[in-house]
Amino acid sequence: MNKNTVIPVRSDKQSQDNIAYIRQMLAELRAVANIEGAEMLRYLLEMAYMEASDIQAGLRPLSIRSEGDKSAGIAMQPAGKVKFQQ
Repeated sequence: MNKNTVIPVRSDKQSQDNIAYIRQMLAELRAVANIEGAEMLRYLLEMAYMEASDIQAGLRPLSIRSEGDKSAGIAMQPAGKVKFQQ
């Protein structure tokens, strides 16, 4: 995304309605995955459903990037350059 990209600002009500819609669709897809025996797919849909539920309840923000993209503060070595200490 470049600096000139315009992101529409949504009202809180519109965002809540959208999250409620996503949550409902996830519940329906989860039920279909369960009927088909797609266990991993059902699990992933359940995780997304729980995330949407948490957002609706105000337990999580809409985005994890709300505070910017900060590194975890872990020093990394380039691949192949790792030295093991004895």
